[in-house]
Amino acid sequence: MKTTLLAQGAEAKIILNGDLIIKDRVPKSYRIKEIDEKIRKHRTKTEKKLLEKACKIINAPNPFPLEEFNEIKMPFIEGKKLSENLNSFPIKKQKEICKTIGEEIAKLHEDDIIHGDLTTSNLILTPTGKIFFIDFGLGHISHKIEDKAVDLHLLKQALEARHFENWENLFNEILKGYKTYKESAKVFERIKAIDKRGRYRH
Repeated sequence: MKTTLLAQGAEAKIILNGDLIIKDRVPKSYRIKEIDEKIRKHRTKTEKKLLEKACKIINAPNPFPLEEFNEIKMPFIEGKKLSENLNSFPIKKQKEICKTIGEEIAKLHEDDIIHGDLTTSNLILTPTGKIFFIDFGLGHISHKIEDKAVDLHLLKQALEARHFENWENLFNEILKGYKTYKESAKVFERIKAIDKRGRYRH
């Protein structure tokens, strides 16, 4: 069966094999072999558990049982990354998409799931209009308001960088959707504090 390398990052290779996506955590030559394997095994198991939990409450890939300690296999999600096509939609449609994203993040945060790398590159819009969250490799479980605020702040920065023409309107729609989270007001206050910290550094 033909395999295609879709992406090569510092941590992993993303391979398409038929209708499967394989996330293969690459070895690090600068680490002792036994330690490297232990780290990759731990991170693979952690990400798989997060995906299993997330896919029960939002649209996310449902991973298959682990066969290799460093590989996660999951179904291929047909669609385009929002980083590639969000700007191509009319502004009304962009707002609708972003409000839905906010609602979905709220569901994750209600279950204390922190994505860890919320960007429009890790959101896929399917031909049927569903939004899938992918790549939980930096994710973890946390009840901290700070961690939830950082999740949203990362997405805000992604919108500023990739969708700068309308980023404020789009982020406001995300916040509107996120208000379904019971502690959203605390998260919004913390985002303001994170913004201030960022300004003081420059």
